[in-house]
Amino acid sequence: FEPRLAQEIAQAGRKRRVKRDQIVMNPGEKAIEMPFVLSGLLRVVRHDSKGKEIFLYYLEGGDTCAMSLTCCMEGKPSEFSVSAEEDSALWMIPMGYLDGWVQRYRSFRQFVFSSYQARFDELLETIDDVAFLKMDERLYKYLLDKKQATGSYVINRTHEQIAKELNTSRVVVSRLLKQLEKQEKIEQYRNRIEIL
Repeated sequence: FEPRLAQEIAQAGRKRRVKRDQIVMNPGEKAIEMPFVLSGLLRVVRHDSKGKEIFLYYLEGGDTCAMSLTCCMEGKPSEFSVSAEEDSALWMIPMGYLDGWVQRYRSFRQFVFSSYQARFDELLETIDDVAFLKMDERLYKYLLDKKQATGSYVINRTHEQIAKELNTSRVVVSRLLKQLEKQEKIEQYRNRIEIL
């Protein structure tokens, strides 16, 4: 960002710390601030009207959520939830600044467009996974993506939580995890999975 914009971001925003599993945004909520992720990891999930959900993507340090940008700039209610995958630090920017920054600062405009492109690419990958991968492949890819995002070989999730994020049943996830364990790709413990 240009030095002047960096100064405005610093003056306009506020730091927010969120603990693991804490909700940052709920479906139906109107965004009044846009989060920049300073450190940690956020999880973005889409919900349907029946309460089912599907995991979309992670936001890491340096990221912002393109859908949050849209909600902020258009004053629309959120159609997704954002929660902390691990303890995280955010820089919260009031939405009133965004339009002006997009107009005045080329670097902010580029940041917004690159955020949209990155999230769009991740959404296409999610669609490809759902459309073209069998559930066992989706599950293993989910575990590898989680390892990549967190930097840890240990996945602290219950079978039920994984099933919700993959929009399938706990029984299916448990059966497929046992298969992965037999293939010596993972080891299972109570509420955690270790990738080998």
